[in-house]
Amino acid sequence: MHSYQHSVSLDVEKCKGCTHCLRRCPTEAIRIRDGHAVINPDRCIDCGECIRLCPHNAKKATSDTLDSINRYKYKIALPPPTLYGQFDNLDDIDCMLQGLLDYGFDDVFEVARAAELVTEYTRRYLKQEGIVRPVISSACPVVVRLITLRFPTLVKNLIPILPPIEIAGMLARRKAKAEHPELRDEDIGTVFISPCPAKVSYVKNALCGEKSNVDCVVSVSDMYFELLDTMKNATSPLPVSRTGMIGVNWATSGGESSSLLNDRYLAADGIENVIKVLDEIETGSYPCLDFIELNACPGGCVGGVLAMENPYIARVRLQNIRRYLPVSQNRPPKSDDGKIIPEQYGIGEPPAVNPVSQFSSDRKTAMRLMAEVARVFESLPEIDCGYCGAPTCRAFAEDVVKGQASCDECVVRMREKMRKEYGDNK
Repeated sequence: MHSYQHSVSLDVEKCKGCTHCLRRCPTEAIRIRDGHAVINPDRCIDCGECIRLCPHNAKKATSDTLDSINRYKYKIALPPPTLYGQFDNLDDIDCMLQGLLDYGFDDVFEVARAAELVTEYTRRYLKQEGIVRPVISSACPVVVRLITLRFPTLVKNLIPILPPIEIAGMLARRKAKAEHPELRDEDIGTVFISPCPAKVSYVKNALCGEKSNVDCVVSVSDMYFELLDTMKNATSPLPVSRTGMIGVNWATSGGESSSLLNDRYLAADGIENVIKVLDEIETGSYPCLDFIELNACPGGCVGGVLAMENPYIARVRLQNIRRYLPVSQNRPPKSDDGKIIPEQYGIGEPPAVNPVSQFSSDRKTAMRLMAEVARVFESLPEIDCGYCGAPTCRAFAEDVVKGQASCDECVVRMREKMRKEYGDNK
């Protein structure tokens, strides 16, 4: 059985057993056991919310090291538009891209270029009749995994287009082989510079195919300090950038959807807001919308936990950069292979669903267990205090039914029981 590889992990020695992460985990993947947090890998979506909130730095994101990219003969950097907003007084994107080349990369392929292609294919897709609406963007891997775990009925709403990170890796590799035919596949290394841990997990698990077109994922925070040095010593940058306003827009919430020339859209950011929107889509609250853009990080990708700059400051910097750019520099040919979405850019099979709320594949067994959860829940105080180690009383009731906890672990319930016993003995 395939095991999902996570990029978010726990440092037990630093964990104090507080409930900050417990209360905010969007999939209730965290429990407090034996004085420290425990992350359920089947529920974790690598959103990084626990990293953002932990006051003890006990949660961490694991990405590839900068040294690991040296194993490739020909190295290609895949910088996201988020990276542009990390640097103060960056008026010319080419200065930053030149910094990547000076650092040691042989070529640079901007993810924003692929984002502009995805924008155009999304426009074409939305013009079709008979598609399931509202269409949900598949660019954020946290949202895709969240849907497969908590909202399986919405998998059909996900747009069947590869995310920009994957298309950028594919096009960068193709460009390298065309310019250097002597290179073998294993000689080429595509390196994405990620603002969030979810992109690391996306590449590790090859969610859109047998193998991702991205070979390594390093963090924005690691590359940031290296670029400060190389950019400081740069002189005249080469004209490398091939992106426009539309591509840069993807770094912030609403940037993807606002470029579609369609007013029937909704854009939301922050994992709690994302869940609220998905809840309402599932209940049919948005029948008039065509497109939904959801970003798990506050403010969009600029709010990722692996980024360096405050997301609101980064957003302002990107606004300043955009004003000097053309609208778009990347448009696909009108026909391609005759399809709305060319096969090379499409997702063949929808992501597999694995509902975390499902107790059993057998309907009778599932109904019996749900009834048992309801019975246990009625005996609890329903105050969601978290002292039992579960985020809510409902989650605690499920743990009890699954044999992962005991009713005696409810502090409030045990206190009432002791009061009754003490009163009877008096």
